[in-house]
Amino acid sequence: MANELTQISKNLSNFSAAKNLDAPLTAYQFCVKADALRLANFYQEAIGRYLNSILIDRKNADSYYGLGMCYKHLNKPQKAIDAFKKALKIREMDFNIYYELGLCYLISGEICLAMKNLVKSLKLNPKHINAQIQLAITHEIMEENEIALMIYQKIIETSPSYIKAYNHKSTLLMNMGNYYEASIILNKVLKINPHYYRAYLGIGICFDKMNKNPDAIRYYKKFLTYRPNSHHASAVKIRLKELKGNLVCALHPNMFELVK
Repeated sequence: MANELTQISKNLSNFSAAKNLDAPLTAYQFCVKADALRLANFYQEAIGRYLNSILIDRKNADSYYGLGMCYKHLNKPQKAIDAFKKALKIREMDFNIYYELGLCYLISGEICLAMKNLVKSLKLNPKHINAQIQLAITHEIMEENEIALMIYQKIIETSPSYIKAYNHKSTLLMNMGNYYEASIILNKVLKINPHYYRAYLGIGICFDKMNKNPDAIRYYKKFLTYRPNSHHASAVKIRLKELKGNLVCALHPNMFELVK
């Protein structure tokens, strides 16, 4: 995304410097204006500029790519797919187009086509972390959890500071009922970023599921310290009261008799 912003900024500078107010806009100039609108989240307005660019030059891969990105953000995956496919006919070796096409197929529920395009993206650029993550998610959807775990682990090993991979792996482990392993992964996240509040919540849930109430209470409290106004806060506070009550009963099983 940073590289795309830099390139579009450069294109806009070139466009402003070369602009002749009396001359009709070229396909390139329409595309540059559309890119700027898209990055400002004016997707509908950008679509018109991209279509103008394509009317002038039907072999402008950048315009088809930008058009596809706009349709994707407007939640029109089929139109986005059509645009990305046209972009690929012009620029067959672009890993970004395969990646975006894979995402749109994933959104549309066409899992096999999503996987096919994500794999192609990774063949062209094996270091594309987002494509690796989405490929792992695709394997999760297909209930091929072990393959997904392998992909997440590979990302963790090659990019040890990439927290998103830890999140996905720990979530999958929790969904599989492997709470102990998930808690270990989340503790590794805290070593990277001690203030990462989601890890405290995740570890609290893991200990809660393992019936380790004192540890669950400790991590739930940590989570509330960092995110007291989170939309999860109310549920966590209710659970804390329940756990504290259970803990008191466990420590003093005859407390009600003593009160009498």
